[in-house]
Amino acid sequence: MIVRISDDSLAIACGADAVAAECERLGATVERVSSWGMHWLEPLLEIGGLGYGPVGVSDVETILAGTATSIGPIEHHPFIANQTRLTFARAGKTRALSLDDYAATGGWVGLKNARMLGADATIKAVLDSGLRGRGGAGFPAGIKWRTVADAPLTVTAPLKYVVCNADEGDSGTFADRMVMEGDPFMLIEGIAIAALAVGAAKGYIYIRSEYPHAIAKMTAAVTLATALIAPFDLEIRVGAGAYVCGEETSLLNSLEGKRGEVRAKPPLPAHKGLFGCPTVINNVLTLAAVPYVLAEGAQAYADYGMGRSKGTLPVQIAGNIKHGGLFETAFGVTLGQLVNDIGGGTASGRPVRAVQVGGPLGAYHPVADFHLPMDYEAFTAADGLIGHGGIVVFDDSVDMAKQARFAMTFCAVESCGKCTPCRLGSTRGVEVLDAIAAGQRTTANLALITDLCNTMKFGSLCALGGFTPYPVMSAINRFPEDFVGGVVG
Repeated sequence: MIVRISDDSLAIACGADAVAAECERLGATVERVSSWGMHWLEPLLEIGGLGYGPVGVSDVETILAGTATSIGPIEHHPFIANQTRLTFARAGKTRALSLDDYAATGGWVGLKNARMLGADATIKAVLDSGLRGRGGAGFPAGIKWRTVADAPLTVTAPLKYVVCNADEGDSGTFADRMVMEGDPFMLIEGIAIAALAVGAAKGYIYIRSEYPHAIAKMTAAVTLATALIAPFDLEIRVGAGAYVCGEETSLLNSLEGKRGEVRAKPPLPAHKGLFGCPTVINNVLTLAAVPYVLAEGAQAYADYGMGRSKGTLPVQIAGNIKHGGLFETAFGVTLGQLVNDIGGGTASGRPVRAVQVGGPLGAYHPVADFHLPMDYEAFTAADGLIGHGGIVVFDDSVDMAKQARFAMTFCAVESCGKCTPCRLGSTRGVEVLDAIAAGQRTTANLALITDLCNTMKFGSLCALGGFTPYPVMSAINRFPEDFVGGVVG
């Protein structure tokens, strides 16, 4: 009997290793595969396509005997069946470090096609697909690639680089980790295609130190794929735990062995990036989407989504939610559908009060915003942002004044200190919010925090200081009743 169980770090944290060991002790053959992304069911055990979860060690004997109740065929579960899985098409189905599994499921076809098409046609395919950066800003990937491809080489900038930003630090996000732990060859293929397109001979994957399983998987995968991506050279680098290194220029400084702080732009990294050379910097999900575009064609990808938001978005549903996990879908699904229909509402059973979209720097949205489609422009118009695609749900017990204070505190702790609005503004912001909480000159201090947020938004060098006003001001404007003298701290 073959039993499949994930070796994803979330599954392991929920006890998957102990369940796997018990299966082997009772005579089953265990295959460790990638995660389906139904996190509330982990450890999720699969036998002959049927799923069982969440499984404890004490459940294994009954399951192997065939007398336990199954959740049914995993692929038919509504959480999976209602998705449009392009990036996560292999999730739950393949062994992460099996080159055979990857090749048998369409792996390397995109790279093969890119090699046949050549650099210019490859960039055109990415442009025509409408693929935008999944790291937060939503900048068209093809434009960034074209800029680097057209950048001249000089005596002081003799090389071009591709850098994968895997410093996934946003609260409630885990899609990058799932790609690296579950389908690492897909990411490597995407990076290799980018390198071919822009003429880069060297690349780096910058992974946050808090992801030991992802680091181990990617290191092993790069070694296994070395001959397949040659002569391109790819190297893993591990960050030191700074949130600001998720910002591309801070990341470049860190890669160069310097202090992780923001660089002023211009020059853009596409012109003067790593070691002063033209550099493509893309997020994991951006590069992981590239093999599909090159394998199936630009139009096949562009057919999904809405407006300028093409393709799919791997949405990460977390927080106080009944069915948390990874849900990949075409742009256009509404926030309310994600929270209520897909996520099943709050785990506590209490009413939803707020949903933060876009990580710790994303705005807080009330239930009145549940009509918003997951679309870059729609969220921008609503003073929000999609960011990395993470949504964190809060029930009606949340204190939004505390959440606003947390945002300012987070910025103060994580600021690199390069610019004054972020470095000092966040510290002063905490003080002003504390004064509001204490009932001190509430009206005047609310006006002051608004002015301070405007200064941070338009005066900061990077998104850390520039986006911190989103959670702060959305909490104040959309939940004003929490800023009338309550206690924050």
